[in-house]
Parts: sequence; C-alpha cells; structure tokens
Amino acid sequence: MNQKISGIYAITPNKILELDAVEKAMVMHKISILQYRRKTTDASIKLNEAKQLQQLCLRHNTLFIINDDINLAQKINADGVHLGTDDASILIARQQLGDDAVIGVSCYNDIKLAKTAQNKGANYVAFGALFPSSTKPNALYCSLEIISQAKKVLTIPVVGIGGIDFNNQHQAFDAGCDAVAMINALFQSVDLPQDNKART
Repeated sequence: MNQKISGIYAITPNKILELDAVEKAMVMHKISILQYRRKTTDASIKLNEAKQLQQLCLRHNTLFIINDDINLAQKINADGVHLGTDDASILIARQQLGDDAVIGVSCYNDIKLAKTAQNKGANYVAFGALFPSSTKPNALYCSLEIISQAKKVLTIPVVGIGGIDFNNQHQAFDAGCDAVAMINALFQSVDLPQDNKART
C-alpha cells in the first residue's frame, strides 16, 4: 500500500465529474492514488460519482480514497478516507472501514499533529499548503523545511499539497515528499503533450 502513495496524488476538482478527463490524467501521469473530493450536500450525486470513479480506479489498479466522508467510503467499500482536523477521528474511521483501509490525515504545518496521527494508526499524512493555492487561497503555509523535518521523525508516507504543479513539484519531492497532491495543474495538463509528464 505504501508503495502506491508516491508520485502524483490526484484529487478531483470540486465540480461535476468529467470521467474522461480523470481517466486521461490517470493514464498520462501513471496515477497510483486518487481522492474524490466533492463539496456537495447531494448524497445521490456523491454516491453516483464515487461509484464511477471507483470502477475507473479498479481498471487502472489505483487506490481510491474518499475525502471526509467515512460513511460513503464504507458504503461503496472504497480503499480509504482522507480526514481533516474537523472530520471524524482516525479511530472512528478505522472502526468503520476496517484494518485494511487507507486513512490519511491533513496535518497542515504541524509535525506534532502528524506524529499523533501516525501513533493513532494513520497510513499517511499530508502537509500544506506548500505554495500559494487557488483551491484554498487562505490555507496555512507549510515550509519545505517542515517537510524535511517531518521525514526524520515519521515512518509513514508524507504527501505535500497546496499549489503544486509541474514546475515546482521537484521542490516538494526534494524536500522529502513521497507524493504530491495536484488538482488544477493535473487536470489542466490532460490537453498538454506527453513530454509534460510528471516524475513518478
């Protein structure tokens, strides 16, 4: 499982699902982990889109993670869930999803929070925003030095997030990130030539 948390960690844009674009990005950039992130209160839309993405991930041997929604992850038997500080606890997620589920936790710029998450059974932690982000313009800033420090004390994979694109991703990898999360840059890239592939 840890081997799959590497390279580009794809997160779906918060809009109506464009399945062809997602698949194209997955193939072009050899995506090994995909997170479904959709801020809508319409449960039927989320369920339908999640099922479509899950089938896509199964075809491409890609881990499928649900953002925030433990119940949805359980309902469709997704590979796991990603939790923020305001979401349900790691313990609850583990109880609902089982020992094999992948549980990721947002730790912003807080190494102590990451160590606590690891001790409670998280499978990976995410730090950010590493760069200015159009998705979350008011997000806390996390320096690349924090990534380097975190790698010295953590044994689980570290994911960098926030404003990462194909021009600056090497800075995140060089600092110690096992994977880098991309939303806008990734899905804008599907119309680019093949020589713009990300490193994996």
